[in-house]
Amino acid sequence: MSVRGRSRDLGGDSGSAVVETTWLALLLLVPLLYVVLSVFEVQRSAYGASAAGRAAGRAYVQAPNPTVAERRALRAAQLVLEDHRIEIDTTDVRLRCAGGPCLSPGSSIVVTVTARAALPFIPDALGGARPAVRVDSTHTEPYG
Repeated sequence: MSVRGRSRDLGGDSGSAVVETTWLALLLLVPLLYVVLSVFEVQRSAYGASAAGRAAGRAYVQAPNPTVAERRALRAAQLVLEDHRIEIDTTDVRLRCAGGPCLSPGSSIVVTVTARAALPFIPDALGGARPAVRVDSTHTEPYG
């Protein structure tokens, strides 16, 4: 049998490797891409929550009195969350004084920011709440 005869026996599979490779790439890369995008979304929300807590704490301790301090802290957190494109409706910012009365020497403000990182490419038309990952950040800023 010649070399030419053997190549004729394999002729039934010609061209299918490209099709199989394309399908395998689609089946593996699409889920991998979705996981990577989801991780980026959660990381963005976590970083935004952390930055919002830090900004709120700094704004609080620089205010002249606790009433103004609370307003400034909440506004600072809101601005940072907007900068990170985190929906304000899905976040919660809590302020708590520790170590004595607010804005007294030796006291500190504890800022807790809770946000939801919505998973990408899931439409609201499917019904129910959009799947999300909850991220929390706590920042303590000393006064004085």
